[in-house]
Amino acid sequence: MQMRLFARLLPVVAICLSLAAGVNSCSPNPYAQTNKSYKKQSRNLAGGLQPLPVPMTLDSTLSPKYAVGTVNFDLRKPNFVIIHHTAQNSCEQTLKTFTLERTKVSAHYVICKDGTIHHMLNDYLRAWQAGISKWGNNTDINSSSIGIELDNNGFESFAEPQMVSLLRLLDTLKRKYAIPTGNFIGHSDIAPKRKVDPNVTFPWQRLAQRGFGNWYDDTTNVVIPPSFDHLLALRLVGYDLADTTAAIRAFKRKYLQDTLSRTLAEPDEKILYQLMRKSQ
Repeated sequence: MQMRLFARLLPVVAICLSLAAGVNSCSPNPYAQTNKSYKKQSRNLAGGLQPLPVPMTLDSTLSPKYAVGTVNFDLRKPNFVIIHHTAQNSCEQTLKTFTLERTKVSAHYVICKDGTIHHMLNDYLRAWQAGISKWGNNTDINSSSIGIELDNNGFESFAEPQMVSLLRLLDTLKRKYAIPTGNFIGHSDIAPKRKVDPNVTFPWQRLAQRGFGNWYDDTTNVVIPPSFDHLLALRLVGYDLADTTAAIRAFKRKYLQDTLSRTLAEPDEKILYQLMRKSQ
């Protein structure tokens, strides 16, 4: 009896499942229009790469007879990863921000608290994420970096699923693009006068233990030479010294979780000395 009843119900179940699938597949994608814009812009960029370079004509008597395209080239590859916090209240809010033209900001990846990774821009394309920034002699970070935004309002701790996804993503990026260990840095590193992200609770040491960024070792037996110059050391690590106080605060925020002090004590200088040597 039960078997006959089950057999009668099967067609009904199948219809219900089919209808449910149809409803889900027909649900509108809120980013359908911005996805079209993405595809259009990427097609335009790709089209601009295909023609042979136009010969430069500085003097008509020196104009080449024909265009000559080299056969030895590939795509530019990213050499830095910049980590941010979104300073917003949800992943959805950040996704909306990055799909409005008027905001003029973007990132390659957004990682939500539950670990969901949104890959918003091809790694070879230039995101608008670093802004006015500098690291070492590099003053155009956007052109050489991948930007990763972590859903975090700037004051809270980072969720474990989010960190697991971040570490997996960083491992992929490091292997794919051969990004140097020391080139995994934060937004506040490259823009210390303007930015504090990722916030003071971000676990930089955990990342360094996996090969993403430099960290210091035990400093108990470290002896600083008399000639040590802490400002020169900050510059050699990569910090912009246009505002020395901002550079010191960014350093202490990252490596000491200190958001108040504006000066370097001897224990801080030992850490800086180690990091300087690792950066060389």
